[in-house]
Parts: sequence; structure tokens; C-alpha cells
Amino acid sequence: MDLPVTPPLAPMLAKSAKVVPRDGDWLYEPKWDGFRALVFRDGDDVQIASRSTKSLTRYFPEVVEAVCAHTPERCVLDGEIVIALDGRLSFDALSNRIHPAASRVGLLSRRTPASFVAFDLLALDTRSFLDEPLRVRRAALEEALAPASASVHLTRVSRDPDEAERWFAIFEGAGLDGVVAKRLDSPYTPNGRTMLKIKHARSADVVVAGYRLHKESTPDRPLLGSLLLGLYASDGRLQHVGVAASFTRARRAELIDELAPLVVSEGENHPWADWRDEQAQASGRLPGGQSRWTGTKDLSFVPLRPERVAEVGYEHMEGDGEHARFRHTARFVRWRPDRDPASCTYAQLEEVARYDLADVLR
Repeated sequence: MDLPVTPPLAPMLAKSAKVVPRDGDWLYEPKWDGFRALVFRDGDDVQIASRSTKSLTRYFPEVVEAVCAHTPERCVLDGEIVIALDGRLSFDALSNRIHPAASRVGLLSRRTPASFVAFDLLALDTRSFLDEPLRVRRAALEEALAPASASVHLTRVSRDPDEAERWFAIFEGAGLDGVVAKRLDSPYTPNGRTMLKIKHARSADVVVAGYRLHKESTPDRPLLGSLLLGLYASDGRLQHVGVAASFTRARRAELIDELAPLVVSEGENHPWADWRDEQAQASGRLPGGQSRWTGTKDLSFVPLRPERVAEVGYEHMEGDGEHARFRHTARFVRWRPDRDPASCTYAQLEEVARYDLADVLR
């Protein structure tokens, strides 16, 4: 591959901000919720690299075809691989594509095809754009991707902070993740956190029904790794909705002792006792379901009587209705001894108005 910018290359990153910035010369973009990807194309040779520089090429053959059909013959693009289902982004469908079997990947590429949303240009023909300011990179990207296609998109942008705030409010309904702000005079800095990301912040009261041990836990010094969180569905089942982690080492040890009185005894019933059963996994949300990301990781957990409630912070949910879960690891805020676990239901969650993804991509 003979390009002025070659893999491996870490993409430019973002740091969190609470509000859309208004001071300075910013360019605002929707924040896509997919797989971050750098696309390297040299004629028919296309390589797709993840945020961690690992190859995604074999998992998205339809994206490779689209890049060959709808991008300049020699270019390097930064963007996001996404899958749309029923007018909104689906991270579940995207995760299913990370599969060891080529036949399965091929089937899913036809059944749920992915698209590439480009938002930066790193190289074109023999020219590197890494040192160029964003205003130059964006103009060149718009010219390079001028022919519109159904599988390679150019993300929309705005220099109006009011418009960015409107996107923040409505685009979540199409499965997007927030808003990104970039300075128009900034170069492309691989692995540098020079962008800002503004994401939704919410809280919920959840039932703590188990925990997993930390990878550094030992029999002599057990350490809690993550709390397993649940919400009650309308039929009375406790659905697993995610985990809370990121405790200090000292707090991990304290939590083991603090939660010891709630540990379920041998033979005692627990709402997630069937977590290893495939049929039970299919009929509800239980912890321990295998994923392409965990591989052979030990997914066993210490069950707790569902008697304690915690308030956690989260950004948004993935999935529909009473099968939804926290998209990312939740942040522990505090214990809620004043809350009855039975009152921790899906009804407390904010319902986001749906928004057609086609209107975001237009």
C-alpha cells in the first residue's frame, strides 16, 4: 500500500465536555454511535482499521465494496461504520458482525449491510492532510465525496452552536450519541484528544443483584470488579441492564465486605439462576450471555439477594422496550436505602422521541 499516510495509525480522539462550546471557531458534527474506522484505499487494496488499529476489513466486505465504488482511488478517510435498522442505528447488529466464521459474516453483510460515514480526510492521492487545518480538510473531503451514495456518507456539519444543540436534542431518537466539536484551525493529531464530545447524561435507580470479581482479585484479598444491575419488567422479571464499575482499589475491597450479607446461599433462589441456559437467555435479559467481545472470558458472578438499590449515571440505552440495556458501563453515584427494589422499573427511564435516521444522513 503506497499512500502518504499508512497503517497502523491511531485516530484523533475527543475529551468530554458538558455543554456545546461557543467560544472560538468551532465546527460541529453529530456523534455517530458505531465502530470508529480509518479507511485506507490504494486502488483495489482497501484496509479498514479500528480505533485500536486492529483490522476490521474481513468483517465488513460490503463496506470494502462501497469504498472501492464511491471514494477516490487513493485516499485515507476517518469515520464510523454504522448499521441502520428500522430508521435508527443498531449497535447490536454491528456487534454481531465480529464473528469468526466468514460464512456468517457474509450472510449478515447481505441481511444487515453496514455503511461508512466519513468525517475527516487524512490523505488524498500523494498528499497528506494531517498537518492541514480542519477547514482545509473538510473542504477537500466534501469535494472528494461529492457523488452521493447509499453506503458511503459524508457527515453533516454546522458552525452554528444553536444548530448543534438542536441536533443534540433530536438526533438521539435516531440512535446517535451526542455532538462533537472540532476547532476549524486544528490539524489532525493521531491519538490526541483535541476534539470535544458532548454526550447525554442521565441517572436511574437500579437493583444490584450480583457482582463480578476484579481481574486482580485473589482468595486472600478479594476485590469487586463490577456491580450487576437490574430493572424490573412489567411481568415481574428482573432484567439485567448492565454493570457499574470504575471503583478505587480500596473501595473494591470494602464493597466485598459491605455486600457479604446479601450473598445468596447454596440452594437459595435467585432471579438470574438460569444465566447459563440458552433458552432463558433468549427469553429475557440475563447476565453472562456470550458476546464476540468477551470470547473465553469468565462471565460467572456472585449472586446477591436483590434487596439493595443504587443510583447510577448513564448516557443512553441500547435496544427496545423492556429488553433495553445501558449502552456503556454505568457510573455508580450512591446507594438509595430509601428506594424499594420493586419500584426500580423501566417506567422511570426517559423515553426518547424517535427520529428518522434518513433525515440525519440527508
